[in-house]
Amino acid sequence: MIQYKRDLFMKKHIIPIICCLSIIIIVFNLNDITNILAKHLSGHTALTIGNSNEYTKNYDFLYVKRSKDYIPYSYNNLLDIIFSVINNGWQEFTFYCPSEYSDCLKDIVSITKDETILTHINNFVHPYNNFSKINTSITESGEISLKVFYLYDSEEIKTINKYVDETIANYYQDDKNDFENLKAIHDYIINNTKYDIERNDTGESKYKSYKAYGPVVDGYATCNGYADLMAIILSKLGYENYKIATTSEEISYKSNGHVWNAVKINDEWLHLDLTWDDPVSKDGKDYLYHKYFLVTTEEMKKSDGGTITVEEHNFNKAIYQEFLPIINQKEN
Repeated sequence: MIQYKRDLFMKKHIIPIICCLSIIIIVFNLNDITNILAKHLSGHTALTIGNSNEYTKNYDFLYVKRSKDYIPYSYNNLLDIIFSVINNGWQEFTFYCPSEYSDCLKDIVSITKDETILTHINNFVHPYNNFSKINTSITESGEISLKVFYLYDSEEIKTINKYVDETIANYYQDDKNDFENLKAIHDYIINNTKYDIERNDTGESKYKSYKAYGPVVDGYATCNGYADLMAIILSKLGYENYKIATTSEEISYKSNGHVWNAVKINDEWLHLDLTWDDPVSKDGKDYLYHKYFLVTTEEMKKSDGGTITVEEHNFNKAIYQEFLPIINQKEN
């Protein structure tokens, strides 16, 4: 009788508790279990998922999204994995092509050899996680290894962060709205920065104007430097943002392309272009415009019109999809 009561107690109480605990353990270790299964089924080594750094963006975009399992089954999955590796600030990462994705190796070669696509992906991450170069190693067995070389070093980041903190403290006020605060920062950067004509014309300069260090330390910037600095400030303030690049492919006349900022304010994506608001003048005077300050695409097109049509803002809407009409966004 005692044994019967013990068995009954086990069935009613102990066994259900053990089952619940087992389910909890499985849920919290799902990635590890998946990797173990993948290893045995595919013959590949399990993936090593590291921690993201402090500059990782914790939100997705329409063109690229944060990966969850890092197993690609499509071209878009590959784009998401590359974005996630860069976005997380990882220096090295290895993943594998599953047998179900027959074009995986062909597609990864196509993506990693296309500097334009990589540049566009780079624009969606925080500037401190931007790469200067990516090395890709691919084996016939489907192993893909990425090695990322980052654009900013620790000393540059320290210097820029000091500038950013001081700028926000001096020009961002809680009793003002987004437009007023960002206008004050926009004007401060332009009033203390000159466009680096030498780098634009020759590709060389004594200034690090191609990144945020240029306007912060040297007082000179190309469009990359303006956009990087503003992107760092926008991220520090908590705005969803990215950089937009127009390449020479979208421009009919000779041009190296252009980069500016996109920022989400009150659920609307707007353009912010410090470079074109800080024009190089023929008379040598400094000018400050607001033609490209927090404008819609239609407003930007109007500013680009005139006797000479500006094409530097002819961005690829298939990539920067946040600026598509909402109905088209849903379809994508």
